[in-house]
Amino acid sequence: MGGAIRGARLSAVAAFAFSLAARAASKEDRPNILWLVSEDNGPLLGCYGDPVARTPNLDALAKRGVVFESCYAMPVCAPTRFTLITGLYPTTCGPAQHMRASGKIPAWLKGFPAYLRKAGYYTTNNAKTDYNAPIDVSEAWDVCGKKGDWKNRPAPDTPFFSVFNHEMTHESCLFPKDKRQPRCEPTDPARVRVRPYQPDTPEVRADLARQYDCLAEMDRQCGEKLEALAQAGVDGNTIVFYYGDNGGITPRSKRFLQDSGTHVPLIVYFPPKWRHLAPAAPGSRVAAPVHVVDFAATVLALAGVERPAYLQGVPFAGAGQVKPRKYVFCTRDRMDERYDMVRSVADGRWLYIRNFRPEVPYVEPLSYMFRARGYQSWARLAEEGRLTPATAMFWGRKPTEELYDLRADPDNVVNLAGRPEQAERLAAMRQALAAQMTENRDNGLLPEGCGEEGYEASRAAGAWPVERVLAAAFLASEQKPENLPALQQAAVDPSMPVRWWAALGFGMLGKGAAEARPALVKLAADPSGFVRVAAADALARQGRLDEALPVLERAMMNLEEPWCSLQACNALDRLGTAAKPLLPSVRELVRRHAQDEGFSKPQAYPRRILGHLLDVLEGREKPLAGQG
Repeated sequence: MGGAIRGARLSAVAAFAFSLAARAASKEDRPNILWLVSEDNGPLLGCYGDPVARTPNLDALAKRGVVFESCYAMPVCAPTRFTLITGLYPTTCGPAQHMRASGKIPAWLKGFPAYLRKAGYYTTNNAKTDYNAPIDVSEAWDVCGKKGDWKNRPAPDTPFFSVFNHEMTHESCLFPKDKRQPRCEPTDPARVRVRPYQPDTPEVRADLARQYDCLAEMDRQCGEKLEALAQAGVDGNTIVFYYGDNGGITPRSKRFLQDSGTHVPLIVYFPPKWRHLAPAAPGSRVAAPVHVVDFAATVLALAGVERPAYLQGVPFAGAGQVKPRKYVFCTRDRMDERYDMVRSVADGRWLYIRNFRPEVPYVEPLSYMFRARGYQSWARLAEEGRLTPATAMFWGRKPTEELYDLRADPDNVVNLAGRPEQAERLAAMRQALAAQMTENRDNGLLPEGCGEEGYEASRAAGAWPVERVLAAAFLASEQKPENLPALQQAAVDPSMPVRWWAALGFGMLGKGAAEARPALVKLAADPSGFVRVAAADALARQGRLDEALPVLERAMMNLEEPWCSLQACNALDRLGTAAKPLLPSVRELVRRHAQDEGFSKPQAYPRRILGHLLDVLEGREKPLAGQG
């Protein structure tokens, strides 16, 4: 009782203090906040120690600001942008964790700049949204588009929160027909460092050199934004963030949960007037991990705006004590047209990765990703059998778990997960991941398109049993034959997601799950199309194509269940030429999608995978190494 009274008194004192601060605050004594965002680049900057980088403006900002050495983002843009605008992990509002989706969000969820607007801030976004959910842009931003600029605020004393997105470094800059022209001398490909997991080909070197050129141009553009602050005389009242939205663009970076795909630069400059809000002195480097989910909470803290309780991020700057995170969490799910599910935990020194779909190869033939010539050269060497052990490890089947020492092995090529001396650390990070997934009600545990997805559906009375589903997912992804009895028990669970994971688990074991055939036959007739597809995929992996292909064909052709159709297309594409009996149906479905019949969005992903499957079945393209 006494503790409760003391807690109530402390809450009352805190509320009173916040009330006083709010009354004392005026437009003049709130900081402006500027975000400079670059696309698709890790910390390839001079201030992060890169010897090839030409980034004088950002390096100068780092000398005057605070450099965060361990900032993490999702490995691809749309889930990251959902996280930035909401302050929530995308897995809480499935299917927002997938690349290009429409997260099922509660009606009350706002883009966090709406809270700044209510407090008197002028908010602008120039210009990218890509929020992966139906966020009300007009509520979040005063201006959202190419004309969004803090310079257009209604009065000189109006505080602003302004975002500028720089697309110069986007992965499309590597595509052969790209027209971007950096204003710098070209980087010599002989000077770049090819990572040990990348093939040392002329194409990869050319891509790396081009990336450095585009980074130099992005730095110049950021310099112009900083100069504009100075010319307007508002630089002394503006806190500046510079960060990247996800990892880099050369092979095994963007889309992957290795450090190369999720570790991004973050520099925050605090002018002298607002230096008391900084977590460290100018020129300092912060080693504790931070995550983009923390950005919304941090900006609100800097602005002196009360944070809504639902935010999952924690401030890393602002008034009061900043408590460092122990872990950051990242996710990979569907990337464009192809499914996968991977989760990671990092603490700044160690990186743990859990592959929940280890049967899905690391490198999938993503049509967009393979426009880059570096990826094409990697595939060529794989087909020719000319990869080194380090470059070959990312082709074919994945291990269930990965553990990397980021200090000793920054390129993440030495997997320590099987080392006895790492057992305790592995168990601790695995447990941290399980706790986080349970707390978030991780919607990646659900098949995309099912009725259980979404923030409210996952929290409603009688919602899907997250602990039981998570246990089934861990069990399935272990790839252990001794788990067969438990998987067979899961196969008759009343919860659809548990049965789905049982079917996936049988598929991961392939012919090692032959004794589970009766259970699989039953699952192939399950009321859920998602379970039927997973069961048919597992039967196909056992060589039972006569039982599997009819089920996959029906699911593929049923455009009334578009996401189930896409998952069937994925299963068939992984089968490669073994799916040739379905060639007439594939041709018919390609024709229907070409005419925009049925499901053809987002971004025509079904057409992409069907086009690839058709090329393979008609002999115009070989499956990638490790596929088919």
